[in-house]
Amino acid sequence: MSMERPTSSIEVCFSPLLFPLYDHSDSIVVVVDILRATSSIITAFHHGVERLIPVRTLEEAKSYKDKGYLIAAERDGRVLDFADFGNSPDNFMTEDIRDATIVYSTTNGTQAIQMAGRAHQVLVGGFLNISALADYLSAQQQDVLILCAAWKNKFSLEDSVFAGALTDKLLESGLFHTICDSAHAARDLWLLAEGDLVSYMDKAANRTRLKKLGLDQAIEYCHTRDVTDVIPVLEKGELVLLKRS
Repeated sequence: MSMERPTSSIEVCFSPLLFPLYDHSDSIVVVVDILRATSSIITAFHHGVERLIPVRTLEEAKSYKDKGYLIAAERDGRVLDFADFGNSPDNFMTEDIRDATIVYSTTNGTQAIQMAGRAHQVLVGGFLNISALADYLSAQQQDVLILCAAWKNKFSLEDSVFAGALTDKLLESGLFHTICDSAHAARDLWLLAEGDLVSYMDKAANRTRLKKLGLDQAIEYCHTRDVTDVIPVLEKGELVLLKRS
């Protein structure tokens, strides 16, 4: 007896510039910016933040600052002078953020989150929550599109390797299939990198950028698997903690 083909598909989008080419209206979109926005967002929820409000522009972030909100903001890796937090996970490893609302604006990650807003559902992913994410996606019986935030619309090695890691997990579940060349390419990258992930990332351009800024202490943490089972989800333009039954 022939086995039925899994009905849910996986696609990978390597750059936000390509995102309009994908039919995502019925898909769960997983936004990934390993270095560092989605890793930091996951960390913030792990440490008890209540809401994060992603905004595209610094003008929007400043307007929220004027209203008394806490602000996390960076451009090109540098913390903005009006911000309360930068974009490193260690900024959010504190009880001070518990139950807080923080407005968030970054070079790449928050732009991608907002871009994905009209999808069936938008989740924030990273190595930190990869198993919880894969388990949730496997239970939904929904197509999945992994959107790499990239670097100013250019291909990003760390995001693409993560896309391959998640693709691999979903395909191994037997509940998904793919005919997407980007998904196959990302998975091949992951299979090259998984034996020594942090060393593999030494060649990533973003690793070099962060090192020049003295921010490379986040590299190993951002590539650590299964630190938490929290999954941030976009609801009505704000990131909140996904509630699972």
